[in-house]
Amino acid sequence: MFEELTNTMDGFIADFGIPFYDCIVMKDGECVYRHANGYTDPDKKIPVNGKEFYNIYSCSKLITCVAALQLYEKGLFDLDDELYKYMPEFENMNVSTDGKIVPAKKKITVRNLFTMTAGFNYALFSPMLKKCRIDTNGECPTRETMKYLAKEPLCFEPGYRWEYSLCHDVLAALVEVLSGITFGEYVKKNIFDVCKMTNSKFLLYESDKEKLVNQYQYNSETQKIEKCTKDNSFRIGTKYESGGAGCASTVDDYIKFLEAVRTNKLLKSETVDLLSTNQLTKEQIDMPTYWVQNKRGYGLGQQCPTDDNSRPDFGWGGAAGAHYFIDRKNNITAYFGTHVLGYDDFYQARERITEIIQGILK
Repeated sequence: MFEELTNTMDGFIADFGIPFYDCIVMKDGECVYRHANGYTDPDKKIPVNGKEFYNIYSCSKLITCVAALQLYEKGLFDLDDELYKYMPEFENMNVSTDGKIVPAKKKITVRNLFTMTAGFNYALFSPMLKKCRIDTNGECPTRETMKYLAKEPLCFEPGYRWEYSLCHDVLAALVEVLSGITFGEYVKKNIFDVCKMTNSKFLLYESDKEKLVNQYQYNSETQKIEKCTKDNSFRIGTKYESGGAGCASTVDDYIKFLEAVRTNKLLKSETVDLLSTNQLTKEQIDMPTYWVQNKRGYGLGQQCPTDDNSRPDFGWGGAAGAHYFIDRKNNITAYFGTHVLGYDDFYQARERITEIIQGILK
């Protein structure tokens, strides 16, 4: 039944040189497929065992969006509220346009954070973030870091276009403001503990980092995959909990989370509907900065169907190759884990996972 899926993922090893992978598929709440292959350390021939602890990078974004939407359900904010109402440093933003820095004409809204339309970029080493590292002795606490980010000019007027950026890191800081506790504490109490996710966290200590599975990097010059450090560059400080890319987790833990989203354990059904409904205009989707494959829509932090795209699933992926989707119509969730950075050709190919599973189970 799943031979094509297995053959395709084994092809990632044979054709792209991916060292290992682990994939799980759930249907109607039951595991219908689990397969892992390859070596976490090819030199030592250490096989993947299904218990690996990964940097999941941008698969963190769904966790952050769910956390924020829980507070939305409590009436603590509206999506179209201006961000500065909760984080005053974002009231008088500047924007870089035509080589000049000028005052922004529009205010950033909370919806802009969810939809990657706030005007931020992914410059982790911008002048003000470098200053934050210096001023905080390398700690960069999440909430404090935003006061530095707000001093950087925006790349465009809020709401104008989609650009992949630090929006969800700002969203994590908003969770801190509204909840009164750190982002990591909030997520542990309201998501990880609820889902019995015992091997997931945003703030990693040295002992946690040692548990991470080997991480690899694609070398575009040699066109080979090479072992690299286990560091996650998106964790810009020792106390920085990156809502956009900072979580580490396991395949077993993350599928529990996906199932909890699918079954409305963490959010109301109508809120998940909102999460997975396209928020962008056709003009924004047609812009060259919008690189979501097949020009699918973008909801509150997820690629999702548009009116003219009937495939019902929504999902996203991570910088080291992880990939997931949720299909509430057909009661399917799936997660694919691996740990290879910087391999764009492979990232394009992994989209086949969703297509194959949909073809089998829908």
